[in-house]
Amino acid sequence: MEPMEPDEENGRASAAVVWASLGAAGVFEALTVLETQDKTVRAASPWQDDPYDVVVSLTQFTVPMLAVVIALRLLAWRASGGADRARQTVRAAGAMTTLVGLTLATEWAAVVARTPSSLEGTWIRVLIGGLAVGSVLTAAVAVPLVRESRRRGAFRGRRHDWLDDALYLCQRTPVLRHRVGPEAAVWVRRRAMTVFAVLSTLAALAVTGAQAIGEGWTDPLLTAWFLIVAATSYLAFCVISNAVAGFIARPPRTRPRRIAEASMVAGCVAISVATAFRDALWPVFGTGPLTSVPAMAGLTLGAGLATSAVTAALLLVRLPHTLSGARRGYDAEAARLRRPGTHRWKA
Repeated sequence: MEPMEPDEENGRASAAVVWASLGAAGVFEALTVLETQDKTVRAASPWQDDPYDVVVSLTQFTVPMLAVVIALRLLAWRASGGADRARQTVRAAGAMTTLVGLTLATEWAAVVARTPSSLEGTWIRVLIGGLAVGSVLTAAVAVPLVRESRRRGAFRGRRHDWLDDALYLCQRTPVLRHRVGPEAAVWVRRRAMTVFAVLSTLAALAVTGAQAIGEGWTDPLLTAWFLIVAATSYLAFCVISNAVAGFIARPPRTRPRRIAEASMVAGCVAISVATAFRDALWPVFGTGPLTSVPAMAGLTLGAGLATSAVTAALLLVRLPHTLSGARRGYDAEAARLRRPGTHRWKA
């Protein structure tokens, strides 16, 4: 038998680490669905209230989103562009594992904040046991992920992104073979923010609809506020995860647009943070408990707008000296990727 090529061996090692991270994420997701969707279990959960619930609710949907796209990319593992694919997929798996780890840390914080007497009960013990198992699994996959990411190195220019592999898979699907071509990838790359916004809104509509029906909401303002919070959190997730894993190599953007996008993401993150800690923040601006929907919407959305404005002001001063040169190599690769006819699929 011929010796294995170094690149092939490294690729298999990366794939094994990614598969392990998907397994750990699957265990996390199964436990999260149990603790959030079963009313009996949720009533016993130490992290059923905010600020913990905001984190759990976000990762309940974002972790499987990442897991699905990672699993799909593994189907194209032997296609051309192996070095970029391995590096980007390991980074995506690292982002997914980081989300899981942050959620587990949040749940441990909820457990520590409870009094010992409030941690009695069968379901609480089951949840804490599951939390311990999830923590061990996540730590076990985090170590090889960090090692693999360091071995792969940082970004040094790329020739392939995730859309290349999406086209590769479409070319091997009879229904899509003649319907999806390089032009579709060009369209997506040029309109990445539009794609992110549409996907975030659709996901938020589904989540908001399920929440409104499950909780029996009748207040349209409450429903609209929840929709905005969900959509902005998913939008921030899309943009940040794309920056980490390089799902879509975007074409060059003007300085004002980069500032607008960065300030928008900062505002979206601020809305989620303000939502999680709204009860703690409210005494700074009002008196009494926060029970009014208009006040809650004003507090959380106002925090987002203020953060966006401050971020934009800071970037207007600092962006020319910190970002323009750093993005030159990335934008050059993105410009090459947006041209039709630059990709070839191998059997």
